[in-house]
Amino acid sequence: MNRTRAFLSVAAALAIAWAAFPCQLSSAESAPGGWSRSPGKRILYFTKSSGFEHSVVKRPASGDLSHSEKVLTDLGRQHGFAVTCTKDGRIFSSPDLASFDVFVFYTSGMLTEPGTDKQPPMTPDGKQALLDAIRRGKGFVGVHAANDSFHVQPDPSDKSSRFKAYGDKVDPFIAMLGGEFIRHGPQQVATMRVADPRFPGLDGVPERFDSLDEWYTFKDFAPDLHVILVQETRGMKGIDYQRAPFPATWARRHGQGRVFYTSMGHREDVWTHPRFQRILLGGLGWAAGNVDADVPATIDTVTPGHREIQPETEPKP
Repeated sequence: MNRTRAFLSVAAALAIAWAAFPCQLSSAESAPGGWSRSPGKRILYFTKSSGFEHSVVKRPASGDLSHSEKVLTDLGRQHGFAVTCTKDGRIFSSPDLASFDVFVFYTSGMLTEPGTDKQPPMTPDGKQALLDAIRRGKGFVGVHAANDSFHVQPDPSDKSSRFKAYGDKVDPFIAMLGGEFIRHGPQQVATMRVADPRFPGLDGVPERFDSLDEWYTFKDFAPDLHVILVQETRGMKGIDYQRAPFPATWARRHGQGRVFYTSMGHREDVWTHPRFQRILLGGLGWAAGNVDADVPATIDTVTPGHREIQPETEPKP
């Protein structure tokens, strides 16, 4: 058995072993995303951390799954899709890549380097294979730190380069995903505004809702973003939110592929919250092609101040 086959077997075994992990959203009939009509889809959940490693993707021990891996695997068990969890970037150079319907990323840093978690990185060819697969029709879902990956280089330790807009010079991964992470302030309760209540997973979600999480700020948004949730910045604590409201959850088409992203998901209790699970299942279902939704570009009308970038430092008195 070659290395690629070996780690895929281990990843699949881990996913099966944690299939009984309890989540809050348990009714298949109430789940969005068309999963009851489209069983058997395959999801690859990739959680390599070449940069900062979040607690929700950190595995407590060898042979264990992380918190978010357990949650997503159990959602798959409940709703009829299979989840393979891995941190090994060699999967993107494997023929098995074609067997997956949706790629879910909760990642950080330069994923073509071993980085923080020392797991095998993507190769440059593997990265291109991923982007080609999405363009040809595979689905992609980014959660929270996914766009803290492949920053424009060099990316110095003071992160000063992140406070500039690079437009069409962003990394091809960021161009596919639709926006790049800048920085976040302190965890706090903040308001999300629903911009598209008809998108899968948003039915029953209040027009505005508050949630405690770590809230990212972004730049270099794709011009064709369809905004689903808006980060309301008024009243938020910290210099990072001294800017106009901006997209926080969105969808876009990338060639024939469907791309969905949500900034939520830093905290463990967010992953077990029914509202987050509904939004995630809806985005997954749309990305997998289970359900359709109109996703015209709405970024300029819904968030007209999205090009604003917050100050890097507090102004001197």
